[in-house]
Amino acid sequence: MKPAPFRYADPRSLDEALAVLSAEEGAKVLAGGQSLLPLLSMRLAAPAVLVDINRVPGLDAVEATGDGVRVGALVRHDALLRDAAAARVQPLLARATANVAHPAIRNRGTTVGSIAHADPSGEMTSVLALTDGSVTVATPEGTGTVGWRDLFVGPLETSVTGPAVVTSAFFPALPERSGTAFAEVARRKGDYAVCGAGVVVTLDADRRVSAARAAYVSVGLVPEVHDLTDAVAGAPAEEADWAAAGALARSLVEPDGDIHASADYRRLLVGVLTERTLASAAAEALGKVA
Repeated sequence: MKPAPFRYADPRSLDEALAVLSAEEGAKVLAGGQSLLPLLSMRLAAPAVLVDINRVPGLDAVEATGDGVRVGALVRHDALLRDAAAARVQPLLARATANVAHPAIRNRGTTVGSIAHADPSGEMTSVLALTDGSVTVATPEGTGTVGWRDLFVGPLETSVTGPAVVTSAFFPALPERSGTAFAEVARRKGDYAVCGAGVVVTLDADRRVSAARAAYVSVGLVPEVHDLTDAVAGAPAEEADWAAAGALARSLVEPDGDIHASADYRRLLVGVLTERTLASAAAEALGKVA
């Protein structure tokens, strides 16, 4: 199929983009387009105007500091994947981005666009949640910050409404003595995950587990972060019962079934992936304890 007719706007500044969005009812922002264009082609979306922000300056930077990583709205997945400074500050970014679709899509798709699309099968929404991240939103009235808990309303739905542009996403830095891991199961490499898991394990100075958290892909309708610390708290990292943490995770999630996997199969994968990724993250964290 072909998209329904639409008008095309090519603003050269953020103010111009917001002006078009304010003036045109039913306008939609276009960045990488790897999520939007298929919806247009299937006529699941039919915006009156596409506002292409690719020529808006200042939205294509990755800024890594001691506090975290800020990713601009035009940063492509592949650019973030190859950014060594961002990976040092928050390793989950590179680990999750490597699982996003195929290279051709990563070369064009944007990390912030994926988050704004709010697909529960998207890797970057879960990473934003797991890192307790936020997005910056520009509107005609000014600029504000929206935390991940307030951002995701439902599948393909966020709290960002009206004339607005999500200009960046911020991922806080990894805590001290922490390790991360990310893994997913898909029918074919690059396909949407049947189930994915990202985890963070933090140790105390005595190499004992002080925190274990996980977020999942293709499990809930919106991103959820589950605290699994109770299953392993205080255990030496080398001896922690990660299987118990996996069992706890299974009891906390409520996945839906679809044509790709039943709810029970997804719940099984949650347990298996949780156990494996927690063990891997703990091993990484051990290397950071003096």
